[in-house]
Amino acid sequence: MTDAASPASESVSPTGRDASRRGTILVINGPNLNLLGTREPEKYGTSTLADVERLAATAAEAHGFDVECVQSNHEGVLLDVIHAARANAVGIVLNAGAFTHTSVALRDALAAVQLPAVEVHITNVHQREEFRHHSYLSPVCAAVIVGAGVFGYKLAIDYLAEAL
Repeated sequence: MTDAASPASESVSPTGRDASRRGTILVINGPNLNLLGTREPEKYGTSTLADVERLAATAAEAHGFDVECVQSNHEGVLLDVIHAARANAVGIVLNAGAFTHTSVALRDALAAVQLPAVEVHITNVHQREEFRHHSYLSPVCAAVIVGAGVFGYKLAIDYLAEAL
C-alpha cells in the first residue's frame, strides 16, 4: 500500500515527468486518423498518430495538464469517450475527421458534457470539397483550428490552458 505522500502515488505524464495536477485534457481522434503518416501525406503530412499524441502530451505537460489520447473509427466509441469525460477531463481537443460533417450525435454529446472543447482539423477544410465546409461540431466548441497541420493540436491545448 502506498500513501498519498509517497513518490509512487504521483501522476506521471506520458513523457515520464511528474504532472502538476491541473487536470486532464482529452484528445480525441476520429476515423482514419490512425493512418496519419501514410494516408495522403501531401494533405496530412508525414507525422503519425503517435507523433500527434507525443506533441499533445508535451504541450499539455508544459501547462501542467495530463493528457489522455483516444482514437477510434467508430462513432459509438467516440460518444462513450466524450460521455466519460464528464468524470475525468477538464477539456477536450477533438479531430472528429469525417464525422465532423455528419454527426449530430457527436455534437449533442459535446453539448451535453459542458466541457470546453476545441475542434481541430489538420487541413484547411474550407479549401477542400464543399461537403467539408459544414461542421456540426463548431457551434458547440469554444474554438476551431483548421489548416495548421498537426501543430493545431498544440494550439488547441494552448487555448484550453488559457481558458481553464
